[in-house]
Amino acid sequence: MTIKEGELPGLFIIEPKIFEDERGYFFESFHTEKFNQALDKKIEFVQDNESKSQKGVLRGLHFQQPPYAQGKLVRVIKGAVLDVAVDIRKGSSTYGKYQSIILSEENKKQFYIPEGFAHGFLTLEDNTVFSYKCTNFYNPSAEGCLLWNDKDLAINWNFNNPTLSKKDLIGEKLISFDSPF
Repeated sequence: MTIKEGELPGLFIIEPKIFEDERGYFFESFHTEKFNQALDKKIEFVQDNESKSQKGVLRGLHFQQPPYAQGKLVRVIKGAVLDVAVDIRKGSSTYGKYQSIILSEENKKQFYIPEGFAHGFLTLEDNTVFSYKCTNFYNPSAEGCLLWNDKDLAINWNFNNPTLSKKDLIGEKLISFDSPF
């Protein structure tokens, strides 16, 4: 397993070592000690979530406000996504900047997104199964959402007319956003 820091401070990309033969494959998808050692801090996950979506579904850009903020370790079990993390930490030199990465069942990469980032993904294939571990429990009263197509974020989704929830259609623009982080 290789764990390296992403383009923005705090983000990490995890690439497992995959063992394949005529029977199929095996890989270690998570190891607490290796993960915490690479991040140089202790992270505890308390909730796992999974979603299934058709091609062209965009979910995000979501976050949980403190004290219910969540770090997330995300991966794709089936299909593929364009995964996006936006820095919303006040005073950060990368505030409002984003990193995107393709996560797929083929590459088996994972993406760690800490508290202080908004997160979203666009499914690139039908029947995509997306899985993620969270460092805090979901609390609906702490939920926040940035507008996925905000011109100030300038995220290149490379997809026209994604399928969105009502909540995601009315996300907040960065210019009027008062970050709680």
